[in-house]
Amino acid sequence: MSYIAYEVLALSPLVVILVLLLWLQWPARQAMPVAFVVTWIVAVFAWRVDAKVWGASILQGLVVALEVIYIVFGAVLLLRTLEQSGAIDRIKAGFVRLSPDPRIQAIIVGWTFGSFIEGASGFGTPAAVVGPLLVALGFPAAAAITTGLIIQSTAVSFGAVGTPILIGVNTGLDNPLVHAEAARLGVTFAEYVRLIGGRVAIIHGIIGLFMPLVLSIVLTRFFGRKKSWKEGLQVWRVAALAGVSFCVPYVVAARFLGPEFPSLVGGLISLPATILAARSRWFRPSEPWRFADTPERSRVERIGPSKSMPLWFAWTPYAILTLLLVTSRLPVFPLGGWLKAADLSFNNVLGSPIGISTTPLYLPGTMLLFTSLVTLGLHKMNWRQFRTALQQSAGNLRDPLIAMAFVVPLVRIFINTGYNPLDMLSMPLLLADAAARMARGVWPLVAPTIGAVGAFFAGSNTFSNMMFSLFQFGVAQRIGADPLTIVALQAVGGAAGNIVSIHNVVAASAVVGLMGGEGRTMRRVLAPLLYYLLAAGVIGLIATRLLGG
Repeated sequence: MSYIAYEVLALSPLVVILVLLLWLQWPARQAMPVAFVVTWIVAVFAWRVDAKVWGASILQGLVVALEVIYIVFGAVLLLRTLEQSGAIDRIKAGFVRLSPDPRIQAIIVGWTFGSFIEGASGFGTPAAVVGPLLVALGFPAAAAITTGLIIQSTAVSFGAVGTPILIGVNTGLDNPLVHAEAARLGVTFAEYVRLIGGRVAIIHGIIGLFMPLVLSIVLTRFFGRKKSWKEGLQVWRVAALAGVSFCVPYVVAARFLGPEFPSLVGGLISLPATILAARSRWFRPSEPWRFADTPERSRVERIGPSKSMPLWFAWTPYAILTLLLVTSRLPVFPLGGWLKAADLSFNNVLGSPIGISTTPLYLPGTMLLFTSLVTLGLHKMNWRQFRTALQQSAGNLRDPLIAMAFVVPLVRIFINTGYNPLDMLSMPLLLADAAARMARGVWPLVAPTIGAVGAFFAGSNTFSNMMFSLFQFGVAQRIGADPLTIVALQAVGGAAGNIVSIHNVVAASAVVGLMGGEGRTMRRVLAPLLYYLLAAGVIGLIATRLLGG
């Protein structure tokens, strides 16, 4: 079979997913089993992947799928618990007094608060926290999902205290060729990775300035009565402040503090700055805006304190959650080490070179569950209320569990096709190699898209960087571009790919209880994704051709 035939076959899982979800509008629970079968057939009969490898890949994927479901369940449970305690009503009233405009609420809750949560935790946690909160504030579920996905961009490269750079890029580039390049520049390998992180922050910082405005435009275009993108521009003052107050500290933190802190610092500064702006009459839009279809408020029995609950007390569970996420992720605190001690690892699963590892106590789902239990006592709830919250949360898990049970194993088989007897590149690397041959001199324009494709399948900027960083480094050397810039474009594209990642779309839909419309959701967020990738590519071309970077 020819090399081109292998490239076409490697593309087939992506084509099947896009056709079923975007064109035929199948729900993920139906589309993903079909895509899984296609991927398995190609892996077994074209790549000749051994049964031990694809079997271990399925088991590996199922473990990751359960981790995601665990996070989703924890996020939904916290929301339902806060509904039962009456805290959600109080939080909603506070936001209405701050600004009744959903565009501004989306910027504050989604962009600023969500970016901070991304910096602390990553791995889809922002959508799990932000989505339910927006629904509770009166957002249609589809609008909450869209918001939760769009914010999975600028902050992602430094999410989970810098994991996509410190683990993803670091692991992907740990090769003698890269070590030699670092030595040529007179820096250590660790310093070389930090230099890449600095360039990632600059590219993200430029593009991210406009993301709050993009978020507002998408909301008004798809969810407003007039379906007008112009209505989104009416909050340009608040959007501009949110963009600047996040991105400037973000870039500074990357330069002076390192990859662990940009998203944390940016979110911490942007959140209060944007809240203060929302209070100012000059920043408010001249015309109010409402959703075309305002959902009915859910009828939830409330026996705990609601009307008399102070606003700060209603927010306390989220403050506890944030504290747990930050202290468990920052290495200066011992909590993360304690939680990681419960490590379930298995090497050479089924006799293959594939390993499985999970640290259940370290997952964000544990922090979400713990916060729900603390809220039970803190807000003086009774067990009947908490049991109701548990039942409501468990009822939302069937469809996402079915979809995830096929999505993640599909991805692991796709990635692990590198273990084959034909000495053939894995499917994702083969596709990247084909793109490099076709792009040639305009590779900086294409490099972010490779990162996005990796994240689309893997559902993770970290995994995308692991897969493609060394490949991007090699292409940069072949075309005479600075590898620092090309690898940085990979990391930026990998972050942007989270906007439309199957993994994230399914999880975000599950957490607000709206499964079945994943294709429509992906179409809504295509424009922000294309903006991000095109802007990153243009910046890359300018940096490599005009600035010599």
